[in-house]
Amino acid sequence: MKYLFAVLLLPVLSPAALLPSAIGAYQKGAAAPLSNADKAVWDEYGLKSAESATYAKGKEKLTVTAWMLNDSTGAMAAFFWQRPAKASPSPAAPLAAETPDSLLLLYGNYVISFNGHKPESAEISAVTSALKNVDSTVLPPLAEDLPSENLLPNTERYITGPASLERFYPGIPPAAAAFRYGAEAVTGMYRNPKGDMELAIFNYPTHLIARQREAEFSQIPGLMVKRSGPLLAVVLKPADADAAERLLGKVRYQATVTVDEYVPTRRDNIGNLVVNAFILIGILLAFSVVSGLAVGGMRLIRRRGRNGEEFETFLALHIDRR
Repeated sequence: MKYLFAVLLLPVLSPAALLPSAIGAYQKGAAAPLSNADKAVWDEYGLKSAESATYAKGKEKLTVTAWMLNDSTGAMAAFFWQRPAKASPSPAAPLAAETPDSLLLLYGNYVISFNGHKPESAEISAVTSALKNVDSTVLPPLAEDLPSENLLPNTERYITGPASLERFYPGIPPAAAAFRYGAEAVTGMYRNPKGDMELAIFNYPTHLIARQREAEFSQIPGLMVKRSGPLLAVVLKPADADAAERLLGKVRYQATVTVDEYVPTRRDNIGNLVVNAFILIGILLAFSVVSGLAVGGMRLIRRRGRNGEEFETFLALHIDRR
């Protein structure tokens, strides 16, 4: 499979082991070698550590590889890249793909592949529960802006900088893309009778930056470009210009406003407030009665001696008798 031969990076980027010693009945064996192919892309995606190991249960073998990246965006980009071309969506995770004998899934800032045996949910949990420093940040929504009609399965790629741009969409110069402004892009291949074409959508922080970049993109020979808000949709040297124009027309920016909504609690209920006020009043009244009885009882005891004789409750000077 693709992610077995491209399977990664620098032998060990961190001394800490990522994978558990056992996955159900499978016992961990020797670590599998990791290649450093496409190191520049992995570095750009933020790879921090990677581990691959072979697990055995009798004669059955299971190879598990885990990539730990800086954040969930880099992990999503790596997932798109490592996903097998003939894989189908899997219910194992919100973002997962499977073949008859393999599974690739995204878990926070981790990408995990199982090969040789499609794991059950308990076996997946055995791996994910052992992972540390999991980043659960929401994934960027840019990939959702790719039109779904005629999109070839598993052709999406996510671009975060010059290295991934050169790897997945080399027709755009890095200076024109201007990643220094915080740009990111997503690409996808589309089926067309006259020749498949690849659409790229660049996302910029503001509309103004996108407008400025549109002028730069327009100078690239053979490039068709359309701006929609902070998005720039481009198709490079399409075999069918009319089909490319229609595809670009499907890219539309829709602003999303998120408002933090206050969730009322019991303290915000006026009925609870009134009830609690009466409870407090009752407590104060009971305290007053008890305190009054206690003080009165003590005074009564002090007024009478041990033999029942009354004592003066205060000192009298009898000045009038002089």
